[in-house]
Amino acid sequence: MKKILIIGGSTHSKSINRTFAKQAGSLITDIERIELDLNDFEMPIYSEDRENDGGIPDQAQRFLKIIQDADGIILSLAEHNGSYTSAFKNILDWTSRQERNLWSQKPILLLATSPGKGGAKFVLKSAEDYFPHLGADIIAAYSLPSFYDNFSAEKGITNTSLKTEFDKVIDTFSNSIKS
Repeated sequence: MKKILIIGGSTHSKSINRTFAKQAGSLITDIERIELDLNDFEMPIYSEDRENDGGIPDQAQRFLKIIQDADGIILSLAEHNGSYTSAFKNILDWTSRQERNLWSQKPILLLATSPGKGGAKFVLKSAEDYFPHLGADIIAAYSLPSFYDNFSAEKGITNTSLKTEFDKVIDTFSNSIKS
């Protein structure tokens, strides 16, 4: 059975991006879902001096191993000031120091959402541009605007046109990991 990592790119206990990533994963059948909580990978802020003095933290080594053992990744990015959250960026920094190809050519479904109409499109675009340089095989990307207006825990995406578009993205990703 294929293993899919589900990651919300935020450490917030009520992260809407974690909720969105989990919901996306629940729509794919016949897979093993592995949910990662960024809080389990808290490390000192990356610096070359810290790396030289103490090496790569165990958390970064564990994060990379989990990625390497997966068959695909669903990642929903939170946007802080137009970019990644500092916790997520720090994990990228530490993990890429041990393996530049940190995404290991795994198929990735990139998602982003926010309470506002922008739907975290800035961070999504940034990841679409940057992640291939870190070994990402981005299968699809999707931004959900106005999370609280367009999503419910019971139904998922409630806006019909947004749901139709999202279902196509899920099908594309699902087909890529099952082939």
